Parts: sequence; C-alpha cells; structure tokens
Amino acid sequence: MTSRSKSLWGSLSLGALVLAAHAAGAAAPAAPAAPAATRRTLSPDDFYRAVAVSDPRVSPHGHWVAYVVTANDRASDQALSSIWMVSWDGHERLALTAPGAETSAPRWSPDGRYLAYLAQPPGAKTAQVMLLDRRGGNAIALTQVDQEIGDYAWSPDGKQLVLSMEPVDPLGEGKPAVIDALHFKDDDLGYLGEGRTWHLYLVDLADRRLVPLTQGAHVNDTDPVWSPDGRRIAFVRTREHGADRDGREAIELIGAHPGARPHELIRPYAPNQQHLAWSPDGSRIAFTQGLALKYYAYMQDHLYSVPVAGGPARALAPGLDRAVMSYAFTPDGQGVEITVEDDRTEYPAMIDLANGRIRRLAPPGPYVVTSLVETAGHTAVLYTDDHTLTEVYALDRGRLRPLSRQNAAFLAGLRLGAVEDVAFKSGQHDIHGLMVEPPGYVPGRRYPLLLWIHGGPNGQDEHSFVLDGYQFEPQMFAARGYVVLRVNYRGGSGRGIAFAKSIFADWGDKEVKDLLAGVDALERRGIADPKRLAIGGWSYGGILTDATIARDPRFKVAICGAGSADQIATFGSDEYVLQYLNELGAPWQNTALWLKVSYPFFHANRIHTPTLFMGGTKDFNVPIIGGEQMYESLRTLGVPARLVVYPDQHHVFTRPSFLKDMATRMIDWVERYDPAS
Repeated sequence: MTSRSKSLWGSLSLGALVLAAHAAGAAAPAAPAAPAATRRTLSPDDFYRAVAVSDPRVSPHGHWVAYVVTANDRASDQALSSIWMVSWDGHERLALTAPGAETSAPRWSPDGRYLAYLAQPPGAKTAQVMLLDRRGGNAIALTQVDQEIGDYAWSPDGKQLVLSMEPVDPLGEGKPAVIDALHFKDDDLGYLGEGRTWHLYLVDLADRRLVPLTQGAHVNDTDPVWSPDGRRIAFVRTREHGADRDGREAIELIGAHPGARPHELIRPYAPNQQHLAWSPDGSRIAFTQGLALKYYAYMQDHLYSVPVAGGPARALAPGLDRAVMSYAFTPDGQGVEITVEDDRTEYPAMIDLANGRIRRLAPPGPYVVTSLVETAGHTAVLYTDDHTLTEVYALDRGRLRPLSRQNAAFLAGLRLGAVEDVAFKSGQHDIHGLMVEPPGYVPGRRYPLLLWIHGGPNGQDEHSFVLDGYQFEPQMFAARGYVVLRVNYRGGSGRGIAFAKSIFADWGDKEVKDLLAGVDALERRGIADPKRLAIGGWSYGGILTDATIARDPRFKVAICGAGSADQIATFGSDEYVLQYLNELGAPWQNTALWLKVSYPFFHANRIHTPTLFMGGTKDFNVPIIGGEQMYESLRTLGVPARLVVYPDQHHVFTRPSFLKDMATRMIDWVERYDPAS
C-alpha cells in the first residue's frame, strides 16, 4: 500500500487524493501575508495552486537537500513532479528537472557528484533510473528496463546500484492475469498474477550492465539496503505481495555479487511499512515491527535491531507505546533519531541506545514532523502545522528551521480557519479531536456542523495541513461557514495500542458512539446548530458515515467516499482477505459476526439521510461496489442519493480535474440539503 498504514480500508480521504499546483518552474518566493480583509478563503480551484513536497534527501556533505515537488497541471490533467534542491542555509532553491508524470525518488551518490532519480524518458515504457551529473549536462538514463522499478540504493563506493523490480501488469499489456496467490490484488499494482514477483538486480555504473542478484518464482524481494562496507545487502523477502499468511516477513542478507545466496536473519511481524537501516559500524540492522496478524488493522510500528552475526532482536524503545514513523542512526551509532506519532501530533525525538531513554529534539507544539533523514550530522524532515502546507525543514540544534518555501506565496493570500483541540467523554472514555472554525468565527454563535471522519481505522486527525492527508476538506467547508469536527475515535492511532485494539472484531460500534459524543459536546457548548448537521468521510471514514446514519437520523446530509456497508461483499473483492480471516474468521464460519459488522447494509431501511456516494473504478482498497450497493439501497427506499463514478481511479485519485470535481460536488451536495440554504 502507499499509505502509512496497511490497515483496513487505508487511511486516506479526498485530501489524501490531492497533489496540487502550478507546474514547477521557479521556487515560490516567501511572501508576507496580505491583510486579513484582503485574503480569500480556500476553494476547490486551489488544487491547482498549491504543491505537494515529499521525499527529502540530504547530500553526503550536508550542503544540500533534494526533494520532490508535485503539481497538478491543468493543461495535461496530470500530476507532474520535479526534483528540486535547497541549500542547508535555505538561501538557494532551484529546480533540477522539468516536471514529469513519473518523476520521483532522488538519491545522492556517496561522493555527492551525482543525483539519481526515477523518471520516464521519451519512448520508454516505464520509469528508469536517471543520472544527473551536478557538474553540468543533461540527465542520462542509467537503465533501459521494461519492468517497474521500486526501491533502489547506491553502493557505498558509488560504483553500483541495487534495484528492486517487478514485471508490469499483464492486463495493461492485453494479456490475462493467471492467479494462484491468496493475496491476489493490490490497489496500486492491480491483479497480482503469475510471474509478478519483485527481485533484486545490480547495475554497474561503468558499463550500465544489469545482472540479477535474487531470483525465485514464488518470492518477493524488496527494500534493499547496503552494508556500510558494501559487501552485503539486507532486504525483505515474502511469498506474498506484502505480509505472508502468518503476518510475518523475512529480513534476509545476501552478498553484493552475482551468484550469492541469501540467508534469513529474522522473520518479524510485518509493520505498516518496513524500513531497514544498518548501524554505522555494520554490526546490527534496525527494522520496524508490527503486531500479531489478528491485529493487522490496529498495529503501530515499533523499532527493533538484530545482530548481523545472529542472535535475538531487541526493542530500542521498549517503553514507548506510540508508533515510530521514521528513523535514522546518528553518525556515531550511539542513538537513533525518530519521529513519534502522538495524540494529534508527530514530533522528533532521540533514542539513547545505551539505556533506551527518549528525549524530544524540538519544542512541543501543534505540528507534524515526518520523513526524517540524516546525513553527515544534518537532519531534514517534512514539517506541517494547521496553516502550513508540507515543506522541508532542518532539524537544527533543537529547533525546526524552514528550508523549502514552495507554498509561501500561495498561503500568504489565504484566510484559513483556526483549529482548536477538543476533548470530551464517550461513556467513560476520554476522546480527543480537532475543531476547525470558519474564518471570522464568532464565539457564542451557533454554526452548521460537518462531522468529517478520518480513515484507517489506524490513523489520526492531526495538526497538519497537507495535500496527502485530510486537511483540504475541513478548510474548504470552513470557508463555506461550517464548523468542522474531526474525532479521533477508538480504533485509531496516536493514543497507544490498547486504544487502537479496542474495536477488534467490532467495527462500527464504539467508533460511532465516539463520533456522536463529539457532536453532542459541540451542541452543549452552543457551537453546533442541531438542525444543520452534516457528516462525511473517505475510506473507513465513508464506512463509518454509513454506520452512523444507519443508527442516528439527526444528520441532514451525508457524503460517503470510497466506503462500504455490506462487508460480506468485500471478501475476495478487496485486498484485505488476510485480515478478515484472522480478525473475523471466514464468513461461512462466523456469519453472525459478519452480519453484525455489516449493520448499515442490512438496516438500510433505517437511513433517511440524503447521501452522496463516490469512488473510483480501479479501487481495490475499497472497491466501488460498496458505494454502489448503498446507493441502490437508498434509491430503492426512496431516500435521495447520488452515485459519482470516476473512471480509471484507484483509492488515491490522481487526475487533477477529478479532484476539483469531487470537492465541488461535495460542497454542492451538502449545501443543497442544508436547511438554511
């Protein structure tokens, strides 16, 4: 999966579907904010004005940080990306490549002379490794392959690359997919038919010769990382695409030369997304680990290391009941810098490997820091807060310092709503969330309320404003005069593993109670107008929208994006069969339980809320059948409903015109059924 979580039905909303802005031609200058009276509010057309910043990489000597800028191009109706770099002092910013549809993954050579990246040159069927000599000249294609390149890495001496590659989807070539695997479909990869396995290859920079390093008709080899001495490569091996049937994945070692045989080092439970790292002295490998398979939907990644010479793994922060989202060893190997997900925020911290103690590396605040990378004692991260779109920041001597300013001019002209922490009781349980206020909010006045529900369930609403999260929807509705409530219901992350596991095999019950308790709390505070309540969400947020309106008639209008209600119909039609078998059991074994979690479909006659259903035809995460079934049910019952089907879109939409169309339709639907309209 492409999201941070492998958990049920992803963790993405429409905001997760957004990559925005002008084609990158020159860095957006920092701009002073205009007076509040002259600034405008956010609108769907802003999907063409902001940009997404991702994948920071520090150069070997720490002088530069390369990163990816993605923009929605109106003319081509594509998301186009380019590689940029910014100096460590933040004074120089420049684009290194022209925008392209397949441009990604910048990686510095060990001497800093070259910058490699992935892009699709003219005439090529797939993206290739491109090589840009920083002394001048055009980038050249280092590879000429017809497979899909995943991860790749430079050897420590800069003479080779290791690639993970997979054959392209045969359906795209007009061929049948022959399937014999339990996990046989993936939202991003399509049908996982015979021959679609990932393997490692070595590329020699001198002669550009590509030779296989691993092989096997029924194994997948990914996430390669070179040892510091360049003699070995660590990688992840599974028999399925993703975790094996027991919920584990193998971490293996292989000599960095053709003909070498791999051997298994350890086989931990698979995390949400694996990341391997060698200690600077080459004696240990750090990795992330999840929970037992039955908790597949609720896991939070913990950090471990294992001796390369063999022996038991040890937890590096055993007392941390929160997820480690990214990490990097310090140059001396005495510590590990990490980012920690914690109750509406994500913050940078340091683990002292001698004693396991953790200390924060920046002052507390309502912000989110992700994608931590470190080279030569220089640490870069991605930073966002309630009113700052994601940018590259330096983590420098205890403070977070901005480096890129791609969205500065765009944000300077916007008037955004304030964001407030909220807390309330759901029964005896403490539930937290966020409230987005309309610009110009007046305390003491009642406002129409939109309850906007995050996906996952393993995820959380955070103090962030990003183009791959949930932030555009709340601010767009706030711009239309709505207070937007975002509840971190039980089953989500950021509050510890007991909080996350509390909905195990009991979907759509405790979460709904928590959501309704949040609405009740804002009604008691005199904020929410009980006669003007709306509800919506994407992915598991759409699933909970169905579950909520089937239990409570108070909402005047609803939006169900990429949701489902008849969970029996998801078995075999989506990509989560491994979770279903281990959490719910097979439908023919535990039919009553399957009917229980399918409550909204089998009680559709209790729904009276006009509902907009939306989805993509290529979504294997939550297939559009889920929306189609509920749409047809409400139409049969005479309840106003509309179904919008977007062609050739996966769970995460990429076509810019569809992103704007979705946002516009959402706003129009909610306002159409607002009693005050």
